[in-house]
Amino acid sequence: MSMVKWIQQHIAQKQLVLLLSLMVGVLSALAAYVLKLFIHLIQYLINTYLIAGEHYWWFIICPMIGIALAALFVRYVVRDDISHGITKILFAISQRKSIIKSHNMWSSIIGSGITIGFGGSVGAEAPIVLTGAAIGSNLAKLFHLDQKTMMLMIGCGAAGAIGGIFKAPIAGLVFTLEVLMMDLTMNSVAPLLISSVTASAIAYFTTGFTPMFELTTIEAFTLRRIPWYLLLGVACGFVSLYFTRGMNRLEQRFKRLKNMWVKILVGGTVLGVLIYLFPPLYGEGYDVILQLFNNDPYSGIAFSPFARFGNSMWVIITYFSMVLLLKIVASVATNGGGGVGGIFAPSLFMGALVGFLCAQLLSLVGVQVPVVNFALVGMAGLMSGVMHAPLTGIFLIAELTGGYHLLMPLMIVAVVSYLTIMLFEPHSLYAMRLAQKGELLTHNKDRSVLTLLKMDSVLETDLSTVSPDMNLGQLVKVIADSKRNIFPVVDANGELQGILLLDEVRNIMFQPRLYKRFTVAQLMNYPQVVLRHDLPMEKVMEIFEDTGAWNLPVVDEQNKYLGFVSKSKIFNSYRHVLVHFSDE
Repeated sequence: MSMVKWIQQHIAQKQLVLLLSLMVGVLSALAAYVLKLFIHLIQYLINTYLIAGEHYWWFIICPMIGIALAALFVRYVVRDDISHGITKILFAISQRKSIIKSHNMWSSIIGSGITIGFGGSVGAEAPIVLTGAAIGSNLAKLFHLDQKTMMLMIGCGAAGAIGGIFKAPIAGLVFTLEVLMMDLTMNSVAPLLISSVTASAIAYFTTGFTPMFELTTIEAFTLRRIPWYLLLGVACGFVSLYFTRGMNRLEQRFKRLKNMWVKILVGGTVLGVLIYLFPPLYGEGYDVILQLFNNDPYSGIAFSPFARFGNSMWVIITYFSMVLLLKIVASVATNGGGGVGGIFAPSLFMGALVGFLCAQLLSLVGVQVPVVNFALVGMAGLMSGVMHAPLTGIFLIAELTGGYHLLMPLMIVAVVSYLTIMLFEPHSLYAMRLAQKGELLTHNKDRSVLTLLKMDSVLETDLSTVSPDMNLGQLVKVIADSKRNIFPVVDANGELQGILLLDEVRNIMFQPRLYKRFTVAQLMNYPQVVLRHDLPMEKVMEIFEDTGAWNLPVVDEQNKYLGFVSKSKIFNSYRHVLVHFSDE
């Protein structure tokens, strides 16, 4: 702690932020490396001691074991929900003052490592992004940085995690802008770049300079193929819509299962059956992507019951179409059963399949297009659609494959996919859960500032309350001691009964002969609207605009009076927050 104080006293905050962004980049890259090692270690042990000797049944049993171990780890060790990593980051930025719990710096590594190492059909990227964001948040908290800087450190952690796990520094930067919806300013661009580049450099040092998907058979882009890339973009958009809505609905079904062991049994059984029928659903699916890039799709069928139907192109198309449709079921079964993982890998896997299938279908009708090119840009298209992040899709796939000379088709497919899904879904799978509750921070300044405002910060509690059975004489004494002209009427149980305005009793309050004739219950009115304390501020402002009111009472779930909210107080708080978060 003395070191922290010394740094605070001797290093200016701008230089401290740059130093911390470097530390966050280093730690995020190391976390990504540890997670990869952990996953590969588990896979090595399973392949060596369980599956050796052609005991292929272990491929079906191991995912359930991984789900069970991850569920037990979360339930009895972490004792907190660590699923939906990106959604948790968005929630922390919007609702928790950019505070992420310290256990997230390690818990997601263990939980996702167990899940994926044993064959869970999810990805490691979202858990490592949550890990990086938690590292940034907790470092900022250690140095007592303000909320705005903590938000920037979360972005640095996320950028570092993407750079570290994918060796993709540009994708790490644009991911924070598109998915985490942070604004790129002069003060934020340098720390984000430092974290992303530092993490990528460490990833190059630890794992080499070879891209994650090294390609040798990419064909050059030609203008005559633009119509087919447009068609692929539309296909990716609709598959992204299926991915988003299907996964959301399947997750809701799993949430109905309350017993942990029932979830493990259902999730493990569903996943095991799917893997038996469709082996490409085992694990992250990166091996299958490489097989498609190497023009070897039959390897995905070879160990399945469908191998008996041969290896004709129609069999392959039908088989991988079913794999495409069932991937979201396998992913939800993994996470819903108790596993820990993200949707990065499933979206890349499904994108490669969409591109491969579109290329094969076009070839059947006489249109020859490069299969590898289509599989590659299909990954960008699906990531763009699912995450509502076209720039992330473009640069991530370019950096993952080294396919920079295909930037034009990557842009076409990613943008068309994004525009297609935007016609049906305004928010990504990550953001829709928070958007439905009004808890999502976006690039819209007005909405973002209102999201950051909380009811507690604008609640006025200095109003004098009166009882409904008070007479006018007793009310006059309360008015004499009050500096406000609104009086909430509250019964003995603390429940709001109505409000009394000074203007409505002004003409009789100076007539003593009436003091015992009238009671507060006779003089009060019921307000136009009563606000609940858990309403988002954007909804509160809508109510003010609809009613034309300037002051409204606030109650809790039991109708207990809490205070008043005034439109002027919201405006003042709004200006304060806007100035704070716009200050460069």
